Amino acid sequence: MGFPESRTERIWTAVLAVGVLALVGGSLIFPDRVYGGFVWHYFWGPVYADAHSAACAVWDGGAGTLLYDSATCAARSGVVAEPGYTLVSEAGYALTLLFMLAGVVFLLDRLDVGEDYSLLYALFPFMLFGGALRVVEDANDTVASSVIHYPLNALIISPVIYFTVFALTVAALLIAVWLARTGRTRDYQRPLFAFGTGLLVLTLAYLCALVVVDQNVAFHPLFTILTYVIAAAVTAGDYWLMTRYAPGVFAGTGFAGVLVVFGHAIDGASNVLGLDFGAELGYVDLTPKHPANRLVIDLAHRFLPESLLQVTGDAWPFLVVKLVAATLVVALFDEQLYEENPRYTVLMLVAILAVGLGPGTRDMLRATFGV
Repeated sequence: MGFPESRTERIWTAVLAVGVLALVGGSLIFPDRVYGGFVWHYFWGPVYADAHSAACAVWDGGAGTLLYDSATCAARSGVVAEPGYTLVSEAGYALTLLFMLAGVVFLLDRLDVGEDYSLLYALFPFMLFGGALRVVEDANDTVASSVIHYPLNALIISPVIYFTVFALTVAALLIAVWLARTGRTRDYQRPLFAFGTGLLVLTLAYLCALVVVDQNVAFHPLFTILTYVIAAAVTAGDYWLMTRYAPGVFAGTGFAGVLVVFGHAIDGASNVLGLDFGAELGYVDLTPKHPANRLVIDLAHRFLPESLLQVTGDAWPFLVVKLVAATLVVALFDEQLYEENPRYTVLMLVAILAVGLGPGTRDMLRATFGV
């Protein structure tokens, strides 16, 4: 017997249908303006260029013309898409994430799971897996002979990789709930955690195999060690300060809130080490992948003395921003919010943790494996 569909679910479904129809219909009626100037320019074009290791892709009314020289890309007119993110694409992904979270809440309601923070802990390895899987694509561009080719490699390029990991996570959740409901396991959290851990181990094993068989992939474990040490130290310091001077910050979330701060500290620490101290740690200094990183670095050069930045590097303000922002967000999750809507509260924390831990893991492992 099916579950009755709530009014909220019907509204959510209607909004989804309208959005899809607007994009599809607009792309068919106004292909150059809607598809080429928006969908392709900000979303699919960067993925298409990245999947072919191109410097950019120029909209030509079809798949797009691939260019492999940055100077040529800069001189081209029209709609030019470069690998990476823009403020428009990041805003689009953020809005899509929030919208899809509501859909996941409906799914959890129907499954009658996810009312406590154990779901967040069970999903933790999936967030690490997402970052590691993105490094597989980075490594695919680095190795002498690519193993994963287009269009398969598009599945592990941002933002498509988020849908890939999302689909695997939902599938694992459904299987884990089935195992628990049929008495094969005590609960769904343990098999869910095991599925995520298995995917992570397989991904890391693949990267380790590349170290052995391809000279273009190296192994610098110090990056991972230092990233976790720094993240743990600043998270512990943050927890001590908040417990002493603002005890209400973690009152509503407990250890789950601390884990969220730790995940964003991973992102900040990996950026500091990769961007400023890569050469000192045996690799090369990486370049920022996100507009937010570049913005913070540009502001650091604008407002901080160059003499200071020459000594400390220019990426450390990003760690401070991540730490402060994560702490402020966690402080919003009080006990009343959890009591009124526990599933949505847990999922929001899952999403907040993922947007820090996933990219942070990717940056950390990029440097660790020299890709």
